[in-house]
Amino acid sequence: MARGARQPGPRLLAVNIDEGEPGTFKDRHFLETDPHRFIEGLLIACWAVGIEAAYLYLRDEYHGCRAMLQAELALLKVAPGLPPLPRIELRRGAGAYICGEESAMIESIEGKRGLPRLRPPYVAEVGLFGRPTLVHNLETLHWVRDIVEGGAAAYAARGRRGRSGLRSFSVSGRVKQPGLKRAPAGITLRELVDEFCGGMAEGHALYGYLPGGASGGILPASLADVPLDFDTLQPHGAFIGSAAVIVLSQHDRAVDAARNVMRFFVHESCGQCTPCRVGTAKAAALMAAPRWDAPLLGELSQVMRDASICGLGQAAPNAFDSVLRHFPHEVSSGEGA
Repeated sequence: MARGARQPGPRLLAVNIDEGEPGTFKDRHFLETDPHRFIEGLLIACWAVGIEAAYLYLRDEYHGCRAMLQAELALLKVAPGLPPLPRIELRRGAGAYICGEESAMIESIEGKRGLPRLRPPYVAEVGLFGRPTLVHNLETLHWVRDIVEGGAAAYAARGRRGRSGLRSFSVSGRVKQPGLKRAPAGITLRELVDEFCGGMAEGHALYGYLPGGASGGILPASLADVPLDFDTLQPHGAFIGSAAVIVLSQHDRAVDAARNVMRFFVHESCGQCTPCRVGTAKAAALMAAPRWDAPLLGELSQVMRDASICGLGQAAPNAFDSVLRHFPHEVSSGEGA
């Protein structure tokens, strides 16, 4: 926030509530259960940075959340005793995955096709309508009130293994109690399942998991004791992303999950850059084979990571790289057919 405050006004705020990552439902949960906490965090952020107008980019499929937010924002405008508030506009997201990327979201808010921008300049300097723009996810603003009321030290102390604060995990798959889990940062997958999800579902044993939705890769059960955090999963070819945790059992196959993920990326690629547009389609075709061409997929992965404009093309190879790294038996022996 401090960096944004150094930019010349008028400054704007864009809030991503599009929640396009498969398996993610934390923002919807927060809106449906405690919308005032988010609105309060939003207003604090606007005050801290000197925001003139805030744009809320809400996924259009969240019809109930839209109606509720419209009503709450209307009440806020006429609430007595408040200082002058920034203008708050609710904008509709059309469910495009690419608009989870901040500059593509800004393009969409401006009424253009949601395509990522080349950087620099960065959105904190030249963002929405050419103005310095602070970009946040709803969850970030949701936690602001807790930190203001209880203090940063108290919030940070709730983590594990030297990590700070809480994380919001959208847990689905083969567990007894799926749902939104507020758990300490630094928790492991095994702890998350056992302590917050009631364990694995009856008749299911842990086989693997997606720690960060479609883009975060696929890890085996042998790595279930690695902390689920931003810098702990990268050495294993995965990342936490939106913390959409999808749990697989012995009745599932990583190759099926990877193929499904890649078909999703083929559909959701905006098509602006060749490495992503062609790379996702080529990867899906190669992954359809019962035995995978690992050297060719490795070359494709490198090109997509090095040359794609945004995170979609850069992260899409995680799907097949993870299988080749952690589940090679599924695609080297014909089991992946």
